[in-house]
Amino acid sequence: MKRLYKIFKLLLITVLIVVAVLAVVGVWLVRRAWPDVSGTLSVEGLKQPVRIIRDNFGIPSIYAQNDYDLLFAQGYVHAQDRLWQMEFNRIVMRGELSTIFGKAVLDSDRYMRTLGLLRASERDWGLANPETRSCIEAYSAGVNAFIDSHHGRFPIEFLILRVSPARWTPVDSILWGKMMALSMSQNHGVEIQRAKLVAKVGTEAAQQLLPPYPGDAAVIIPTESRSYEEFQKAVSERPATVTRLLGDLDQPWGSNSWVIAGSKTESGKPILGNDTHLGLQMPSIWYENGLHGGSYDCIGYSLPGAPLIIIGHNRRIAWGISNMCSDVQDLYIEKLNDKANPTQYQVKDQWQNLQVVEEKIRVKGNPDIDEKIMLTRHGPIINGIYDLADSPPMALRWTALEGGHLFEAVDALDRAGSWAEFRQALSKWDSPSMNFVYADVDGNIGYQATGKIPIRSANHKGLVPVPGDTDQYEWLGFIPFEDVPSVFNPTTGFIVAANNKVVPDSYPYRLAYDYGDPYRATRLTQLITAGGKVNMMAAEKIQAETYSLPAQSLRPYLLAITPENDLQKKAMEQVKSWDLRFTVDSVGACIYYTWYWCLVPNIISDELGEDLKDFRAAPTMLIPLMSQPNSPWFDDHKTAKVETRDDIVRKSFVDALDWLAQHRGPDMTQWTWGRLHTVMFAHQPLGRTGIGIVDRIFNSKRVPLPGEAYSVNSTNASKTRPFVVNFGVSQRLLVDLSDIENSESINSTGQSGLVFHCHREDQIPLWSAVKYHPLAFSKEKVEAQAESVLTLTPR
Repeated sequence: MKRLYKIFKLLLITVLIVVAVLAVVGVWLVRRAWPDVSGTLSVEGLKQPVRIIRDNFGIPSIYAQNDYDLLFAQGYVHAQDRLWQMEFNRIVMRGELSTIFGKAVLDSDRYMRTLGLLRASERDWGLANPETRSCIEAYSAGVNAFIDSHHGRFPIEFLILRVSPARWTPVDSILWGKMMALSMSQNHGVEIQRAKLVAKVGTEAAQQLLPPYPGDAAVIIPTESRSYEEFQKAVSERPATVTRLLGDLDQPWGSNSWVIAGSKTESGKPILGNDTHLGLQMPSIWYENGLHGGSYDCIGYSLPGAPLIIIGHNRRIAWGISNMCSDVQDLYIEKLNDKANPTQYQVKDQWQNLQVVEEKIRVKGNPDIDEKIMLTRHGPIINGIYDLADSPPMALRWTALEGGHLFEAVDALDRAGSWAEFRQALSKWDSPSMNFVYADVDGNIGYQATGKIPIRSANHKGLVPVPGDTDQYEWLGFIPFEDVPSVFNPTTGFIVAANNKVVPDSYPYRLAYDYGDPYRATRLTQLITAGGKVNMMAAEKIQAETYSLPAQSLRPYLLAITPENDLQKKAMEQVKSWDLRFTVDSVGACIYYTWYWCLVPNIISDELGEDLKDFRAAPTMLIPLMSQPNSPWFDDHKTAKVETRDDIVRKSFVDALDWLAQHRGPDMTQWTWGRLHTVMFAHQPLGRTGIGIVDRIFNSKRVPLPGEAYSVNSTNASKTRPFVVNFGVSQRLLVDLSDIENSESINSTGQSGLVFHCHREDQIPLWSAVKYHPLAFSKEKVEAQAESVLTLTPR
């Protein structure tokens, strides 16, 4: 017995030693990638010393003596904190995922190669002026200086996936701009969806499912803010084919940007707010930093992989952005000379040769794939990447593929000091098309739309794919920058740009049909004009607002039905007493939303069928429909009975309570919004392995979230998992133009992308609670908040 005890004891000690050694090795492998943030480093490529001062969130303020060193250092600190994120994004954008993950991701590579973001980026680099080239080259040199000096100390992802970071190029930075343009320019996907709906239910029903923007809803520049009469003469001298703005598509996501003039603030100077809504991931898409030196003195949010500041302020002006939702993509149905092996496409009565691009895709563990991409005068044929093999050949025309000067615009924007310089900078911003709100220390506010926006012929509304073999549907040019919507110091005293319709129908051009929802813009307008002067505390409350205008319109139909048992009665009381805010402790919000989630498919799934099962009708369709109790939409064609609105409302209520009881138990007090509505920031790609311990290491903890898709504090859940948030507020910024040092912001995760680093997730608690950290700008404030100081010196 003693012998067995000794053997067991020896085995236990051995196991503990092995575990301890593995733990030490694991910690070493992880920590070796953590950057040096204090002391002095000698770096190849610098011209003069640079100081990098990080605050207690790890946010760096960079101080250099010239432009080159400043942007070199920005590339260096991006690589310090986000090298894996930058490398992974580069691989995705170049269509090279298969080199790491094999055939499982081949579709992604084909998608990127077909669209041709890399080809477009190389074209942009060829068009760049010397100043822009110098800017991006300096940034790239800084990234590569970090890579060259840290072999053997790369983040753990490189070791796990057995890859090494490639040398960063200016084209890679331009590529990231194209990728952001792609994420904000998905009209071609809506065209495909609309065409499927028309084929399934007819034009009129498709119009009901995807209705135009409500005629009485908020626009960014209302008639009282600006007259468009001055455009009429200029437009009348252009082709008569130009038509008016039509409306928009209600999408349950977007961004909020707004500015309030001093006439409505306590300080007498403007307050500017911005929260961009994007995919929520680990780490955040955004990276905060300050740039101080040479001709730059600005702070805000940058994109790892790209130089300069995209959202923020300098010493004189502040700016924020949101997606303008303008229609910059069209699909053209092409006629090819041979279905199996085409070489030409038809243009009127002539045949033109297809441009063929041959791409070789390396596939791990398999032979290389030779991909043949066919291009017409409109752009790449995309059938193969959208599972449209049985559809006519369709080519995508998109402004982002036709040459641009995005970084020239950003460079000038960061250095602008007035409204005139701000607009001059944005005249170069071609893609993606964006809303910009503006404020300056002199008290001015403004709005400027940006982007190359096509002028279409009268018979071309940009709604569905159109014939490509004729010139009847060609773009007639682009809206001149001087005619693109803009307003300076509007009489309203505020500007709200939340993906809503930009201008009223008196504007002489058509910007788009498909916009975001009107509810966030309407609620922001209500809050700003509610009375009383706005201060920074009130601005914080505006960004935290979770009141739901769609719920205000739809809840009465739920409350109108009579409960049939105790469970329904208790649930109805919760909905009735609910204040229409999606707070984490609300039971009423949880019951209402689950009912809404059941309601939509109960209304439309029998009409749309399996091939359109993922379509989710928005409140702009549902709210007017609910006023028609006997609409044919409510009848379930799969039953003999003719159902009415109230039948479907009741069925959806029963379905919702059954779902909640099954998935959250019988205790209704536990049906709180925060228990169901959560986010987990997933690492790209190691947070999606399905291996529990790996996912727990690389992902954040699950966090309860307030808000819903149509509240100001907006969140958007998965279509198949209605309470699992994957899209929402990615950062928040508030700028006080009366005292620039009083500004504040918050990122969605943290500065670092390095596993277990103290600054990887440290902003999540503040972000989820809609709290902020100070946005120190002056050198005195930056130094007062310093957690570490690193000096880079030339080698």
